[in-house]
Amino acid sequence: MGSPLEKNVVTLNDGNAIPTVGLGVFKVPPADTQQAVSAALRAGYRHIDTAAAYRNERETGRAVAESDVPRDQLYVVTKLANPDHGYDSTLAAFDASMDRLGLDYLDLYLIHWPQPALGKFVDTFKAFSHLRDQGRIRSIGVSNFEPEHLTVLVDAIGVVPAVNQIELHPRFTQAELREVHAQRGIATEAWAPLGRGALLNHPAITAVAEGRGRTPAQVLIRWHIQLGNIVIPKSVDPNRIASNFDVFDFELSANEMASISSLDDGSRLGPNPRTFSFTGR
Repeated sequence: MGSPLEKNVVTLNDGNAIPTVGLGVFKVPPADTQQAVSAALRAGYRHIDTAAAYRNERETGRAVAESDVPRDQLYVVTKLANPDHGYDSTLAAFDASMDRLGLDYLDLYLIHWPQPALGKFVDTFKAFSHLRDQGRIRSIGVSNFEPEHLTVLVDAIGVVPAVNQIELHPRFTQAELREVHAQRGIATEAWAPLGRGALLNHPAITAVAEGRGRTPAQVLIRWHIQLGNIVIPKSVDPNRIASNFDVFDFELSANEMASISSLDDGSRLGPNPRTFSFTGR
Protein backbone atom coordinates (compact mmCIF):
# COMPACT_ATOMS: atom_id res chain seq x y z
CA MET A 1 0.00 0.00 0.00
CA GLY A 2 1.26 3.47 -0.83
CA SER A 3 2.67 5.86 1.70
CA PRO A 4 -0.40 8.16 1.98
CA LEU A 5 -2.19 5.42 3.90
CA GLU A 6 0.88 4.33 5.86
CA LYS A 7 1.49 7.68 7.55
CA ASN A 8 -0.46 10.79 8.37
CA VAL A 9 -3.49 8.74 9.33
CA VAL A 10 -5.83 8.38 12.28
CA THR A 11 -6.55 4.84 13.42
CA LEU A 12 -10.26 4.40 14.11
CA ASN A 13 -11.87 2.38 16.90
CA ASP A 14 -12.53 -0.47 14.43
CA GLY A 15 -8.84 -0.71 13.49
CA ASN A 16 -9.18 0.93 10.09
CA ALA A 17 -7.02 3.93 9.22
CA ILE A 18 -8.34 7.16 7.71
CA PRO A 19 -6.03 9.71 6.07
CA THR A 20 -5.81 12.84 8.22
CA VAL A 21 -6.37 15.30 5.36
CA GLY A 22 -9.03 14.79 2.71
CA LEU A 23 -10.78 16.83 0.05
CA GLY A 24 -14.31 17.89 0.88
CA VAL A 25 -16.69 18.60 -1.99
CA PHE A 26 -19.53 20.34 -0.12
CA LYS A 27 -21.14 22.90 -2.44
CA VAL A 28 -18.80 21.99 -5.29
CA PRO A 29 -20.98 22.09 -8.42
CA PRO A 30 -21.21 18.73 -10.20
CA ALA A 31 -19.59 20.31 -13.26
CA ASP A 32 -16.48 21.14 -11.20
CA THR A 33 -16.33 18.05 -9.00
CA GLN A 34 -14.52 15.60 -11.23
CA GLN A 35 -11.66 17.97 -12.01
CA ALA A 36 -11.34 18.97 -8.34
CA VAL A 37 -11.18 15.36 -7.15
CA SER A 38 -8.77 14.44 -9.94
CA ALA A 39 -6.53 17.37 -8.97
CA ALA A 40 -6.59 16.24 -5.36
CA LEU A 41 -5.62 12.69 -6.25
CA ARG A 42 -2.74 13.97 -8.38
CA ALA A 43 -1.59 16.13 -5.46
CA GLY A 44 -1.41 13.12 -3.15
CA TYR A 45 -4.79 13.12 -1.42
CA ARG A 46 -6.21 9.68 -0.83
CA HIS A 47 -9.30 10.70 1.16
CA ILE A 48 -12.36 12.13 -0.63
CA ASP A 49 -15.50 13.22 1.26
CA THR A 50 -18.85 13.63 -0.49
CA ALA A 51 -22.53 13.15 0.41
CA ALA A 52 -25.79 12.23 -1.26
CA ALA A 53 -27.06 15.72 -0.45
CA TYR A 54 -24.17 17.33 -2.35
CA ARG A 55 -25.46 15.82 -5.61
CA ASN A 56 -21.94 15.19 -6.86
CA GLU A 57 -21.38 11.54 -5.95
CA ARG A 58 -21.47 10.50 -9.61
CA GLU A 59 -18.73 12.96 -10.57
CA THR A 60 -16.69 11.99 -7.51
CA GLY A 61 -16.92 8.35 -8.52
CA ARG A 62 -15.93 9.16 -12.07
CA ALA A 63 -12.74 10.85 -10.89
CA VAL A 64 -11.94 7.85 -8.71
CA ALA A 65 -12.57 5.44 -11.58
CA GLU A 66 -10.36 7.38 -13.99
CA SER A 67 -7.50 7.79 -11.51
CA ASP A 68 -4.50 5.50 -11.70
CA VAL A 69 -4.46 5.24 -7.89
CA PRO A 70 -5.37 1.68 -6.85
CA ARG A 71 -8.73 1.44 -5.09
CA ASP A 72 -7.21 -0.05 -1.93
CA GLN A 73 -5.13 3.12 -1.54
CA LEU A 74 -8.19 5.37 -1.65
CA TYR A 75 -10.54 6.34 1.17
CA VAL A 76 -14.00 7.35 -0.04
CA VAL A 77 -16.66 8.75 2.26
CA THR A 78 -20.29 9.58 1.63
CA LYS A 79 -23.29 10.42 3.81
CA LEU A 80 -26.92 9.42 4.07
CA ALA A 81 -29.30 12.19 3.00
CA ASN A 82 -31.68 13.48 5.66
CA PRO A 83 -34.93 12.26 4.02
CA ASP A 84 -33.60 8.68 3.96
CA HIS A 85 -33.51 7.95 7.70
CA GLY A 86 -35.00 4.61 8.71
CA TYR A 87 -33.81 1.02 8.34
CA ASP A 88 -35.18 0.03 4.92
CA SER A 89 -34.83 3.47 3.39
CA THR A 90 -31.18 3.58 4.51
CA LEU A 91 -30.44 0.30 2.73
CA ALA A 92 -32.04 1.63 -0.46
CA ALA A 93 -30.25 4.97 -0.19
CA PHE A 94 -26.91 3.24 0.28
CA ASP A 95 -27.45 1.19 -2.88
CA ALA A 96 -28.27 4.38 -4.78
CA SER A 97 -25.13 6.12 -3.52
CA MET A 98 -22.97 3.16 -4.46
CA ASP A 99 -24.49 3.09 -7.95
CA ARG A 100 -23.67 6.78 -8.37
CA LEU A 101 -20.15 6.33 -6.98
CA GLY A 102 -19.57 3.18 -9.02
CA LEU A 103 -17.89 1.43 -6.08
CA ASP A 104 -18.01 -2.13 -4.77
CA TYR A 105 -17.45 -1.07 -1.17
CA LEU A 106 -17.35 2.17 0.80
CA ASP A 107 -14.65 3.13 3.28
CA LEU A 108 -16.85 5.23 5.57
CA TYR A 109 -20.60 5.94 5.66
CA LEU A 110 -21.98 8.72 7.84
CA ILE A 111 -25.44 9.75 9.03
CA HIS A 112 -25.38 13.33 7.76
CA TRP A 113 -27.54 14.88 10.52
CA PRO A 114 -29.15 13.27 13.60
CA GLN A 115 -32.55 14.94 13.12
CA PRO A 116 -33.56 14.06 16.70
CA ALA A 117 -37.15 15.23 16.21
CA LEU A 118 -37.54 12.56 13.54
CA GLY A 119 -36.41 9.88 15.99
CA LYS A 120 -34.98 7.49 13.42
CA PHE A 121 -31.21 7.70 13.76
CA VAL A 122 -31.01 4.51 15.86
CA ASP A 123 -32.80 2.44 13.21
CA THR A 124 -30.65 4.14 10.58
CA PHE A 125 -27.45 3.15 12.35
CA LYS A 126 -28.73 -0.42 12.72
CA ALA A 127 -28.87 -0.50 8.92
CA PHE A 128 -25.32 0.89 8.82
CA SER A 129 -24.19 -1.93 11.11
CA HIS A 130 -25.87 -4.48 8.86
CA LEU A 131 -24.10 -3.08 5.80
CA ARG A 132 -20.78 -3.18 7.63
CA ASP A 133 -21.40 -6.79 8.65
CA GLN A 134 -22.02 -7.59 4.98
CA GLY A 135 -18.61 -6.13 4.11
CA ARG A 136 -20.09 -3.35 1.99
CA ILE A 137 -18.77 -0.62 4.32
CA ARG A 138 -15.44 -0.69 6.15
CA SER A 139 -16.34 1.87 8.85
CA ILE A 140 -19.56 3.50 10.02
CA GLY A 141 -19.99 6.85 11.69
CA VAL A 142 -22.09 9.94 12.16
CA SER A 143 -21.99 13.65 11.46
CA ASN A 144 -23.24 16.57 13.52
CA PHE A 145 -24.14 14.40 16.52
CA GLU A 146 -24.19 16.08 19.93
CA PRO A 147 -23.24 14.21 23.13
CA GLU A 148 -26.84 13.26 23.94
CA HIS A 149 -27.34 11.82 20.45
CA LEU A 150 -24.21 9.70 20.84
CA THR A 151 -25.44 8.44 24.22
CA VAL A 152 -28.83 7.42 22.81
CA LEU A 153 -27.19 5.66 19.88
CA VAL A 154 -24.57 3.73 21.84
CA ASP A 155 -26.99 2.80 24.62
CA ALA A 156 -29.56 1.53 22.10
CA ILE A 157 -27.40 -0.74 19.97
CA GLY A 158 -24.00 -0.94 21.66
CA VAL A 159 -22.10 0.19 18.58
CA VAL A 160 -19.78 3.18 18.92
CA PRO A 161 -19.44 5.27 15.73
CA ALA A 162 -15.93 5.36 14.32
CA VAL A 163 -16.16 9.04 13.39
CA ASN A 164 -18.25 12.09 14.21
CA GLN A 165 -17.85 14.77 11.53
CA ILE A 166 -18.73 18.14 13.05
CA GLU A 167 -18.39 21.84 12.44
CA LEU A 168 -15.02 22.74 13.94
CA HIS A 169 -12.70 25.70 13.43
CA PRO A 170 -10.81 28.15 15.67
CA ARG A 171 -13.93 30.21 16.38
CA PHE A 172 -15.85 27.04 17.30
CA THR A 173 -13.40 24.56 18.77
CA GLN A 174 -15.96 22.13 20.22
CA ALA A 175 -13.76 21.30 23.22
CA GLU A 176 -16.58 19.63 25.17
CA LEU A 177 -17.66 17.44 22.27
CA ARG A 178 -14.06 16.53 21.45
CA GLU A 179 -13.63 15.39 25.04
CA VAL A 180 -16.72 13.18 24.72
CA HIS A 181 -15.21 11.73 21.56
CA ALA A 182 -11.94 11.03 23.36
CA GLN A 183 -13.77 9.24 26.17
CA ARG A 184 -15.73 7.08 23.74
CA GLY A 185 -12.92 6.45 21.25
CA ILE A 186 -14.63 8.35 18.44
CA ALA A 187 -12.44 10.17 15.92
CA THR A 188 -13.21 13.86 15.41
CA GLU A 189 -13.51 15.08 11.82
CA ALA A 190 -13.85 18.80 11.09
CA TRP A 191 -16.08 20.33 8.48
CA ALA A 192 -15.78 24.05 7.69
CA PRO A 193 -12.19 23.70 8.99
CA LEU A 194 -11.20 27.10 7.60
CA GLY A 195 -14.31 28.80 8.95
CA ARG A 196 -15.66 28.86 5.38
CA GLY A 197 -12.78 31.13 4.47
CA ALA A 198 -13.62 33.79 7.03
CA LEU A 199 -10.50 33.06 9.09
CA LEU A 200 -8.00 33.31 6.26
CA ASN A 201 -7.57 37.05 6.79
CA HIS A 202 -7.75 37.04 10.58
CA PRO A 203 -4.70 38.84 12.03
CA ALA A 204 -3.93 36.00 14.47
CA ILE A 205 -3.81 33.53 11.59
CA THR A 206 -1.95 35.73 9.12
CA ALA A 207 0.66 36.58 11.76
CA VAL A 208 1.48 32.90 12.25
CA ALA A 209 1.41 32.28 8.51
CA GLU A 210 3.82 35.13 7.80
CA GLY A 211 6.15 34.00 10.54
CA ARG A 212 6.16 30.46 9.17
CA GLY A 213 6.28 31.33 5.49
CA ARG A 214 3.05 29.41 5.04
CA THR A 215 -0.43 30.21 3.80
CA PRO A 216 -3.17 30.95 6.33
CA ALA A 217 -5.00 27.83 5.13
CA GLN A 218 -1.92 25.68 5.79
CA VAL A 219 -1.68 27.10 9.31
CA LEU A 220 -5.34 26.36 10.01
CA ILE A 221 -5.10 22.83 8.64
CA ARG A 222 -1.95 22.24 10.71
CA TRP A 223 -3.80 23.49 13.83
CA HIS A 224 -6.46 20.85 13.21
CA ILE A 225 -3.92 18.08 12.70
CA GLN A 226 -2.12 18.92 15.94
CA LEU A 227 -5.43 18.89 17.81
CA GLY A 228 -5.89 15.35 16.51
CA ASN A 229 -8.65 16.19 14.05
CA ILE A 230 -9.29 14.71 10.65
CA VAL A 231 -9.77 17.63 8.29
CA ILE A 232 -11.46 18.02 4.87
CA PRO A 233 -10.75 21.47 3.37
CA LYS A 234 -12.63 22.32 0.19
CA SER A 235 -11.31 23.96 -2.96
CA VAL A 236 -11.76 23.67 -6.70
CA ASP A 237 -8.48 25.44 -7.53
CA PRO A 238 -5.74 22.87 -8.30
CA ASN A 239 -2.98 25.05 -6.85
CA ARG A 240 -4.89 25.66 -3.62
CA ILE A 241 -5.83 21.99 -3.40
CA ALA A 242 -2.15 21.05 -3.61
CA SER A 243 -1.14 23.77 -1.14
CA ASN A 244 -3.71 22.60 1.41
CA PHE A 245 -2.13 19.14 1.37
CA ASP A 246 1.41 20.45 1.90
CA VAL A 247 1.12 20.53 5.69
CA PHE A 248 3.10 17.56 6.94
CA ASP A 249 6.59 19.08 7.09
CA PHE A 250 6.13 21.71 9.82
CA GLU A 251 4.65 22.00 13.31
CA LEU A 252 3.06 24.88 15.16
CA SER A 253 4.47 25.78 18.57
CA ALA A 254 2.42 25.49 21.75
CA ASN A 255 2.10 29.28 21.80
CA GLU A 256 0.90 29.37 18.19
CA MET A 257 -1.63 26.63 18.89
CA ALA A 258 -2.89 28.50 21.96
CA SER A 259 -3.12 31.78 20.05
CA ILE A 260 -5.28 30.19 17.38
CA SER A 261 -7.44 28.31 19.88
CA SER A 262 -8.05 31.54 21.79
CA LEU A 263 -10.17 32.77 18.88
CA ASP A 264 -13.01 30.51 20.06
CA ASP A 265 -16.09 32.64 20.67
CA GLY A 266 -18.74 29.98 20.11
CA SER A 267 -19.56 31.18 16.60
CA ARG A 268 -21.43 28.38 14.83
CA LEU A 269 -21.64 28.82 11.04
CA GLY A 270 -24.02 25.97 10.25
CA PRO A 271 -27.33 24.77 11.70
CA ASN A 272 -27.73 23.62 15.29
CA PRO A 273 -27.87 19.79 15.23
CA ARG A 274 -30.25 19.77 18.19
CA THR A 275 -32.96 21.50 16.16
CA PHE A 276 -32.05 21.05 12.48
CA SER A 277 -34.32 18.81 10.45
CA PHE A 278 -34.80 18.54 6.73
CA THR A 279 -37.09 16.01 5.09
CA GLY A 280 -37.53 17.50 1.62
CA ARG A 281 -35.49 16.89 -1.48
